[in-house]
Amino acid sequence: MGKRLLWSLVLSSALAATWADAAEKTAIQIMHQGDPGFVAAYGKVAERFEAANPDVDVQFIYAPHDAYNEKFSAAVMAKQLPDVMELDAPFLANYVWSGYLQPIKPLIDKDLVDDMTESNIAQGTYPIDKDLYAIGLTDSSVVLYGNKKYLEAIGARIPKSVDDAWTREEFESYLDKLSKLDGVKWPIDTFRGYGIKTEWITYAYGPILQSAGCDLIDRKAWKSEGTLDSDACVDALAMMQKWVKNGWVVPQSAGTNQFFAEGNPAALALGGHWVYAEAAATMKDNIVVLPLPKFGAKGASPNGTWIWAITKTSKHPDIAAKFISFLLKDKEFRAYVASQSGYPGLKSFAAESPLYANGGPMAIAFEQASKTAVARPPHPAYPTITSAFMQAVDEVFNDGDPRAALTSAAKKIDQDIEDNDGYPPFGDQQ
Repeated sequence: MGKRLLWSLVLSSALAATWADAAEKTAIQIMHQGDPGFVAAYGKVAERFEAANPDVDVQFIYAPHDAYNEKFSAAVMAKQLPDVMELDAPFLANYVWSGYLQPIKPLIDKDLVDDMTESNIAQGTYPIDKDLYAIGLTDSSVVLYGNKKYLEAIGARIPKSVDDAWTREEFESYLDKLSKLDGVKWPIDTFRGYGIKTEWITYAYGPILQSAGCDLIDRKAWKSEGTLDSDACVDALAMMQKWVKNGWVVPQSAGTNQFFAEGNPAALALGGHWVYAEAAATMKDNIVVLPLPKFGAKGASPNGTWIWAITKTSKHPDIAAKFISFLLKDKEFRAYVASQSGYPGLKSFAAESPLYANGGPMAIAFEQASKTAVARPPHPAYPTITSAFMQAVDEVFNDGDPRAALTSAAKKIDQDIEDNDGYPPFGDQQ
């Protein structure tokens, strides 16, 4: 009995020590999205961080990409915000205006801030106070991918730089020729399969309107009527509707990989930078990367991606920033992102990414960042702006009237701004 009692006391002491050790750890919660590969990569970074910082417990909160904003809203309602949140860059103005985020520049390692590209700084900056609220390893863009075999068959000109992009007339003439070419089922995949809940429509199709000479909203008066429903925007959306009606565009029901699917049924693809890794793996040297066409006097391309911020309610902002800094510098994580054709948002990461270097397969994509990139409207009403525009495009692609759809969208946007008294101080910036 004496030995059993002694063993019991030893065991109890060990368990108490374990509990005490756990209690002494500082827990930080990280809310994020991502596909299984990135989720696994984050987990490995956390393991390495905890090994280097044994007094910290990293706890992840996963939210599906398509339902991320809804889950964040639920956390707001429950007053259970995480310490760190991943956010889609165009929603930053809404989150800062709502009081959810705190400036990140004083907290993050200075060498990382100094390492940011201009477009990375732009996507993490709040336009009112010009302060930095978020940072990322990456930025993003959309390019036009082409199947070299099909393009050569129709004698298409291959642009060598952003300045040399196809005109609207060239682009549509190539779509017409490709529609008549043996082996091509669809001239272009615009990734309609992403649907209307992923931000894809605003992100990828908005620049087509901007290139045509209009925008989703007037960025000085912050009024959508007269801009989104202008003749230039109506014409641009009617142009895209024609592509759909002509059978040139991969239908939404066909999924999101018809450009690099077996048999390569689509000749072109209006796709994000992330498409390259998977497409190149199957198409090899048959893939060519082209700048987005000029649909008007100038080119336009998107930017902005998922970036990291620290919430205002975090009890441990210093540790939260330490984790973000660790993540962005972690060599294994950076290698994984590079393997997924990650678009550089840090100058040092660009140097580690030969895809985007001069002469690299994705050099044109990186060139767009400095020459044609247009951020989505940095305004607190952005959730309404993107929702209204996506619904309008979806309606038009399903045979709706372009002018009526854009007029309705513009009214919804302006009504939201009016309902919020202009989202001050944005209304004072006119």
